[in-house]
Amino acid sequence: MERIELSIPGEVPYEIVLGQGILPFLGEELEALSVSGSLMVITDTEVGKRYLPTLKNALEKTGFQVSVVTVPSGEEAKSVQCAAEVWRAMADCKLSRDSYVLALGGGVVGDLAGFCASTFMRGLQVVQIPTTLLSMVDSSVGGKTAINLDLGKNLVGSFWQPAMVYADISLLQSLPEREWACGCGEIVKSAVIDSPSFFDWLTSHSDGLQQRDPEVVQEAIKRCVTFKASVVTRDKNETAGVRECLNYGHTLAHAIEAFSGYGVYSHGHAVAQGMRFASRLAAGLGYCDFDFVCAQDELLDRFGLTEITLNGSSEELLALMKVDKKVRHGVLRFVLPFDYGVWEVQDLSDELVDQYLQAWLASQQH
Repeated sequence: MERIELSIPGEVPYEIVLGQGILPFLGEELEALSVSGSLMVITDTEVGKRYLPTLKNALEKTGFQVSVVTVPSGEEAKSVQCAAEVWRAMADCKLSRDSYVLALGGGVVGDLAGFCASTFMRGLQVVQIPTTLLSMVDSSVGGKTAINLDLGKNLVGSFWQPAMVYADISLLQSLPEREWACGCGEIVKSAVIDSPSFFDWLTSHSDGLQQRDPEVVQEAIKRCVTFKASVVTRDKNETAGVRECLNYGHTLAHAIEAFSGYGVYSHGHAVAQGMRFASRLAAGLGYCDFDFVCAQDELLDRFGLTEITLNGSSEELLALMKVDKKVRHGVLRFVLPFDYGVWEVQDLSDELVDQYLQAWLASQQH
């Protein structure tokens, strides 16, 4: 197992633990950390069928009292209604301030469980146990939690750092191809905004990642987590202008997800399209060259993250982008790349963004 420590000013340090076959030993891991009190596992219907028995047995044989809340699988679980059901279950199970919430699932479960833990009794400890590539490389680390509203994604949330993150890479071997590609989209994002060395490594190891070679997968996760930890350490609550880089591709991505319906396109696929769009904006403004755009496109294509086709208008997409939480004073903000590891957050006019949206939508007609 590999352990990566995340030390954030003003927060208790925690570790991200990477390795094979961690799940059956989680009871011993938590016992060694002097975890006490009751535990609540929050999972979804699909993940619960596959992994809940192993986790529950691991916890109970160590002496923990365990309750379980199972939510629907998919983005629909990130709702006010589901959050209310989880809070009610927490109260019914008499969780107290020394209780721990364990999030067993992908990004949706991690976001929902983290948000409910952060708000119930003004904050319970949460342990993230990601089961998808996307959640291992991104959403389980850094403390962002949220639920959706009809108007947009992640509009209600909190910053709430986990007590620990356990990424059992052996759980990924059965991940559906769509979810694998979804995670690869976030890996490409991290490589682009981190450094030339990460991008070069990913380009040369893309076949191994596609084939789910355990060593390549663990190294990719380690690189993403190490990079994100370095960002979050410097800008915990996204107020210093550093953490915004992690939103590369997300301004358009959230609009695509809201427009098409959550779950029609995976989050990683939507982010990939957002990266294509942002890089073309950057090239058009003279910030990066088209060799950069082409290299990024080629890498995304290797992971099956092809161009998304939308039957919509630029006005509809622009309206959805304007309710995104990254907007400041009514102005759209984009993370724009200059080169690998070099980026800036730019305020862009609605007219300019609309022009590029029209060009993208028109290109789909050919």
